[in-house]
Amino acid sequence: MELLKVSDNRRFLVKEDGSSFFWLADTAWNLFHKLNRDEAEIYLNNRAENGFNVIQAVALGEHDGIQTPNAYGRIPLKKNESGDYDPCMPDLDTTKKSDYSYWEHVDYIINKAEDLGLYIALLPTWGDKFNLKWGMGPVIFDENNAFAYGKWIGERYKDNKNIIWVLGGDRPLESGKHFDIIRAMAKGIKEGDGGIHLVTFHPFGEHSSSECVNDENWLDFNMYQSGHSQLNYPNYEKITEDINMQSVKPIVDSEPRYEDHPINFNAQNGYYDDFDVRQAAYWAVFAGAFGHTYGHHSVWSMCSDVSDYFIMTWRNALDRPGATQMKYLKNLIESRTFLERIPDQSLIAKNYIGANHMRATRGNNYAFIYCPCGLKCEINMGILIGNKVDVQWYNPRNGVCLPVGCFDNIGVKTFVAPSSGRGHDWILVIDSLEK
Repeated sequence: MELLKVSDNRRFLVKEDGSSFFWLADTAWNLFHKLNRDEAEIYLNNRAENGFNVIQAVALGEHDGIQTPNAYGRIPLKKNESGDYDPCMPDLDTTKKSDYSYWEHVDYIINKAEDLGLYIALLPTWGDKFNLKWGMGPVIFDENNAFAYGKWIGERYKDNKNIIWVLGGDRPLESGKHFDIIRAMAKGIKEGDGGIHLVTFHPFGEHSSSECVNDENWLDFNMYQSGHSQLNYPNYEKITEDINMQSVKPIVDSEPRYEDHPINFNAQNGYYDDFDVRQAAYWAVFAGAFGHTYGHHSVWSMCSDVSDYFIMTWRNALDRPGATQMKYLKNLIESRTFLERIPDQSLIAKNYIGANHMRATRGNNYAFIYCPCGLKCEINMGILIGNKVDVQWYNPRNGVCLPVGCFDNIGVKTFVAPSSGRGHDWILVIDSLEK
């Protein structure tokens, strides 16, 4: 595998050799904490087969990830003389309980992912370990031990090219102490791994890391969490705001609405489905994001018990429609020139608000227009090069293209989607015949 870096135009991620990299991540926060080796292999193989290339997971897991043992009865940290779990004392002991430590299990999963061509967006800790107001804790970090832990974990994985560091962990930075902890951990990681891996920050719901740490010298790209609060949440607005910043950095929606998640955390509101997943993905990417993260409510949690909040087990959720359809977004973006792609709403002559809102992106000789509910699409021609264009409809549910025809590249032209209504989203694909 190759290390990743930020592109020269500051809008994308690329590989070491400069070749394009479209981030297609899955959310598996509790991967290290809950799954055994066999289960982890089932999960990772499935995600690799479905076109994902990044897995987001947490070393010190959410909620009780410090005190509750993993699948092998091991916990990540030892207690100090005061009886507190200590980030400076990772439990590497192989003489008690199990000959397979918590961190050896993390090693195994990271190495297995690398074998499959998967990057790990690795959170050293969930945010409630430094901010109890917004979590269950226990709070264990201060500025000093955050640096030491960061340096230790950075050194441990400095030779793994498939690591992307993610600080934060779904918690806001609300005090100077919080900022000090994050800065110290970032400094420790940089010292530990030699600064070779990208570093970002996972923010609180409906916020971007650009709001709090965009100018930090350790931050390579921004993460946005559009969250799980409402249907048709316009995540393209924050993406657009971020890419128009004077100090621009690449951005990705790293936690949009999860498939089968209760809408606004209330099962009485119903659940997000595959359409909600696709809508968030195409809106974000066409607005300028360098990739996208998918999530399933039962998979991030590695849920094994069913309720009205988690309506299926993680195994049954692996092949939900939204998960299997994300590769069609990746395939579409990778099918055309990558680094020249920009968002361009001027292609759309007449747009809609709400669920029907269309987003457009293009290169010099191609354009994609996402139509969430089908309907008709009125396009300003002449923006792409050339006198003639070829037009197709791309189906984001199965990756199939339906030809429309060849047209003069002038004036305003209307194209009617093959079907319309909720769940009948389509992408209008326009290619210049100049090249």
